[in-house]
Amino acid sequence: MSLLASLDKSHMLPEKYRDMSVEQLEARVKELKSEYGKRLFIPGHHYQKNEVIQFADATGDSLKLAQLSAANTEADFIVFCGVHFMAETADILGGDNQKVILPDMRAGCSMADMADIHQTARAWVKLQQIFGDTILPLTYVNSTAAIKAFVGANGGATVTSSNAEPMVEWAFSQKERILFLPDQHLGRNTAVNLGVPLDEMAVWNPVTDTLEYEGNPLNIKVILWKGHCSVHENFTVENIMNTRRYYPDMKIIVHPECRREVVELSDMAGSTSYIIDAIKNAESGTAWAIGTEMNLVNRLIENHPDKHIVSLNPHMCPCLTMNRIDLPHLVWSLENLESAEGHNIIKVSEEIAKDAKLALDRMLNRKL
Repeated sequence: MSLLASLDKSHMLPEKYRDMSVEQLEARVKELKSEYGKRLFIPGHHYQKNEVIQFADATGDSLKLAQLSAANTEADFIVFCGVHFMAETADILGGDNQKVILPDMRAGCSMADMADIHQTARAWVKLQQIFGDTILPLTYVNSTAAIKAFVGANGGATVTSSNAEPMVEWAFSQKERILFLPDQHLGRNTAVNLGVPLDEMAVWNPVTDTLEYEGNPLNIKVILWKGHCSVHENFTVENIMNTRRYYPDMKIIVHPECRREVVELSDMAGSTSYIIDAIKNAESGTAWAIGTEMNLVNRLIENHPDKHIVSLNPHMCPCLTMNRIDLPHLVWSLENLESAEGHNIIKVSEEIAKDAKLALDRMLNRKL
């Protein structure tokens, strides 16, 4: 059952919050933050809207925010302004005293939803039949707690877009092959950077339960799960050609969740933090086309008026699920932090959390 299908009316925003003005909502957030003080921590992902990010106690990518949340031992309440898998990771790494809340339970991730645990278990059986005990599973942190637990239980680890290369190198030191979940593009781009030929990569299709590959399967080194980011996959070669045509001096920088052909034709590719740092450190007057989520691109435009910055895809929309977190939902969650029935609490079962933490710790404990 999908996250949306499992929601009931208790997760629906009461009408009174929709009727409040922006000024009323902002004043209420400030009031509640002051009231709770250090007992409240609000992490905000880079892709959040400005109306929410203005109240974040820390901004960053999903793993950084989860780590900051866990390290903030004074905080009893973590109101995670991001998406579901991020709040799960914060709960996995956090202490027993911490309650993790997601302001809008509809804030999921299409990429994470492209690999469910039932599909993964079926795939693992079939892949073991083909390749035997030669595969180590890796999962992008943009995945469900259940997938992280599966990977942890089978000797694997999580990766981020910042450390994917050293983690894939580590995986190859453990086993002959890797299964990379759930984003095929990050897996492919990472493996190519490490010198793995494209003809040694296959795609596992979880819908048809088949391996998409032409040739001798024994030549396969990397098995890519057929998943993707619905935002980053919308950057195209045509976008790059148009940018080169109209802005020949503009540098193109993209996220490695983009398609291989887009990354190949770009000037630079890297994680969200890499993109932010590249723009921050660029010389005044330089021009940039950025291939990542629109809220972040707009924020970079606002923060760097001395540079000419555009989205690589001028028709790109912000991440729809990230954008579900808004001021009304933030106020609603803050007003119900201590409600007896529990409000939008993200709680990973102890069994799943144990194995998921194994996968996270194998990454976090490595000196990368």
